[in-house]
Amino acid sequence: MLFWILAAALTAVVLLIIVPPLLKAPRAEAAGPSRGAYDLEVYRDQLAELERDRARGLITDAQMEAAKAEIARRMLALADEAKKAAPRAAASRTRAVAVLLAVALPLGAVVVYLPLGRPDLPAVPLASRDIAAEERQMAGPPPQVMEAMQKLKKHLEDNPNDAQAWTLMGQTYGKIGRFDQAAEALKRAADLQPGSLDAKAAYAEMATASNGGTVTEESLRIFQAMLVKDPKDARARFFLALAKMQAGDAKGALDGWTALVADTPADAPWLPVVQARIKEAATILKLDVASVMPKPAPPQQGHPDVGGQGSGTADQDQQIRQMVAQLDAKMRANPEDVDGWLKLARSYSVLGDHDKAIDAAKQALDRAPKRVDVRVSYADALLGRAPEDGPMPADAVAALREVLALDPANREALWLLGLDAAQGGRRDEAAELWNRLLAQMDPKDPDRETVRQRLASLKGG
Repeated sequence: MLFWILAAALTAVVLLIIVPPLLKAPRAEAAGPSRGAYDLEVYRDQLAELERDRARGLITDAQMEAAKAEIARRMLALADEAKKAAPRAAASRTRAVAVLLAVALPLGAVVVYLPLGRPDLPAVPLASRDIAAEERQMAGPPPQVMEAMQKLKKHLEDNPNDAQAWTLMGQTYGKIGRFDQAAEALKRAADLQPGSLDAKAAYAEMATASNGGTVTEESLRIFQAMLVKDPKDARARFFLALAKMQAGDAKGALDGWTALVADTPADAPWLPVVQARIKEAATILKLDVASVMPKPAPPQQGHPDVGGQGSGTADQDQQIRQMVAQLDAKMRANPEDVDGWLKLARSYSVLGDHDKAIDAAKQALDRAPKRVDVRVSYADALLGRAPEDGPMPADAVAALREVLALDPANREALWLLGLDAAQGGRRDEAAELWNRLLAQMDPKDPDRETVRQRLASLKGG
């Protein structure tokens, strides 16, 4: 109630500032017709047309109020002109505008606020907030996370069809609150796995978060498909009930969430999220929360993630490692799959398990020694365990020379071998390699300037 009193008081203050000047009568002069009088009639016709369009459902209430505000602004702009041509008529019209504003402003505010505002939500006391967590969020993710993400981005630039890497990127973005980028990454992962409903579900959940918590039409269709596949799927049931709430069906949402809690183990980490939604729906419906809140099912270990609440980054990392371990076991059972070995090597590189990445790349190399991409992957795996500021390992340099022997124009080999030569003081060799690289680069290539600067640094010592 206090909210509405304050809102009314603020609206009254605004009207007191705007309306009185409009009600002041102009100096009495001879009245006569003016262009402004004609324009005002046009604007009145436009206002009437807006009402008819709204009645036919061609525009929304918000669109109508926005158009009314613009028409009112134009009507006010005519006030000065109308004073000069017909003061008495202008005074009458200005009073009409004042009345229109006095009605349209509070009415428009209520029309826009009712579907969007939530005055019933309690304030969050300062003492109950995690200020340290908020400061960490404002400061951004830790440097090691950003470094890992940069490596993952580089990996995806070279391997844009790696669905597992896109999934990992999306999950990482989601953990640091970059929901738009998370949704984009998970959409790429889902597109690369058209038969995986789980991949689509992960995207649908993140798309909802990116949309401010509102379930999108696309997400709604995905959750409905999930429920057809598994009527007990907790994530689909949660978000479908949320969609009903957002559509104004509080009773349908309450029924969906209470049924979900009844099937939810008492130790599920996402149970409080659903219970909070039940309290929200019960408050809107003016029901006693205790009378509608069901008891959860008996405790049970191992639960899916619902509504963005999971068991934490450590558990997620463990799940990813389990997925990679399953791929490793699959490759041991089917060792002739060269591309599978390359995928496993990339996965281990992303996780930082460089020894296992080297072993997987070596398995691929043993089976396809003439494939340039296989030799490049093996060289990359060897470079992965080398310190960033130290010299290149001899085995990595040898692997890159073998790449260049198979493909004399290989850009990665030319660049890295040039770096190795420059670090070893072999300027002529570095210049020869980088000039070969520069000769094949497009003039618009953003990396071209980097190569030119390296060549210039060789000449300058």
